[in-house]
Amino acid sequence: MMDFLQSLDRVVFTFLNGTISNPLGDLLWPIITDYDKVVPLRVLLLMVWLLLLWKGGRRGRTVALLVIPLLFITDRVSSGLLKDLFSRPRPCHSVDGEQMIQGIHLIVDCGPGKSFPSSHAVNNFGLAVLFSFHYRRWAWAFFAWAALVGISRVAVGVHYPSDVLGGAAIGTVLAFLLIALWVFLERHLPAPIGLVRAGTKEVS
Repeated sequence: MMDFLQSLDRVVFTFLNGTISNPLGDLLWPIITDYDKVVPLRVLLLMVWLLLLWKGGRRGRTVALLVIPLLFITDRVSSGLLKDLFSRPRPCHSVDGEQMIQGIHLIVDCGPGKSFPSSHAVNNFGLAVLFSFHYRRWAWAFFAWAALVGISRVAVGVHYPSDVLGGAAIGTVLAFLLIALWVFLERHLPAPIGLVRAGTKEVS
């Protein structure tokens, strides 16, 4: 069974990374995969975060404040714990002088990090869950973007599809745990989070 899943993983990787690669994708995938490093987008994201704090009401402030511990937790769990635990080489890595996958279409730096899970998937699916929980009307957009970022990790050649799927599951679980903890604190310890409760105007 494991051999079949590994073979399927490689087949899907080859399809997304090589078979359907094209010049337009080679231009867009690196931007999508590291969108948070693009200066104009980074400024836009910061403005959105500040807007949620300023004009988002209780719901917006809750989301803005929870983004910080969520990203810390998802990054620490994926990059600081699970990657070392599983120690899976990336498809673009060479082990004992042999490339993990031959003829890979690598369009970004491979990097020294391990493959499982994809931290990009963990972080972005965690954010998708957090934002969807509070802005359910836009859940489809949040998850569509998280999925696009996940696919980009395969398209640029640095992760297997299973890294992305595993990262998506881990990010989802971590986000729900954080949300559950916050709901518990809201119900039982209202005083420390009174700042979030203040105000009623919200961004829909």
